[in-house]
Amino acid sequence: MEAKEQDVSLGANKFPERQPLGIAAQSQDEPKDYQEPPPAPLFEPSELTSWSFYRAGIAEFIATFLFLYITVLTVMGVVRADSKCKTVGIQGIAWAFGGMIFALVYCTAGISGGHINPAVTFGLFLARKLSLTRALFYMVMQVLGAICGAGVVKGFEGKQRYGDLNGGANFVAAGYTKGDGLGAEIVGTFILVYTVFSATDAKRSARDSHVPILAPLPIGFAVFLVHLATIPITGTGINPARSLGAAIIFNKDIGWDDHWIFWVGPFIGAALAALYHVVVIRAIPFKSK
Repeated sequence: MEAKEQDVSLGANKFPERQPLGIAAQSQDEPKDYQEPPPAPLFEPSELTSWSFYRAGIAEFIATFLFLYITVLTVMGVVRADSKCKTVGIQGIAWAFGGMIFALVYCTAGISGGHINPAVTFGLFLARKLSLTRALFYMVMQVLGAICGAGVVKGFEGKQRYGDLNGGANFVAAGYTKGDGLGAEIVGTFILVYTVFSATDAKRSARDSHVPILAPLPIGFAVFLVHLATIPITGTGINPARSLGAAIIFNKDIGWDDHWIFWVGPFIGAALAALYHVVVIRAIPFKSK
């Protein structure tokens, strides 16, 4: 009994009650429990001999494969119906994209970081959160996973029907210009990558222990909201792997004519989000050494 009471006492002292969220939690009088992590090296040769490096790439492949499989299949179900009222509609498509990101980020965050998107990987690379080696490896695995996911959907739907339904490919809708599409992709990806930075900020994690657990929720919700807004414009890319995978399997002119928008737009949006987070939100360049 004495030993049990001692364990309880040690536990209480080791894990004291946290301050409530808000101003009190950010009091400058309390000692800081956070140190800025060093930037990731541009090239880390030791990664190439580590199993965790390849395991993370496999996790990105599987996650992007599952992402394309569920989302493109949902799109096919909506497009093939003669009335949107008989399907989940645009809201259902948005939920499929956002919900899968929520689930997959939750499942893979501890293995690879749960990027599932070359634009997210690019933004984190610019912020020096991962090496160039890992960033390129992730992007390759994401694209391969997307191609396989879209390919499985084509196998289910059949070549003829898959082609007739545009294969879930991204393109600028009639009535919008290429500039409209590019702008929608830039802003949409900015929202996503900005949310990723905010939800996974190590400084917030140090102060509020619930943040890492809840991180997939705002990320998935951001994807959901962006899809609601931009599906009528571009079908919503904000993920170059998703756009390329669908375009390769669909392989018709309409899927390739505007394809550059779904790489340039997301990469610009990711770069702007990284810049905003590092320079404005965290003010890292202005911190004293």
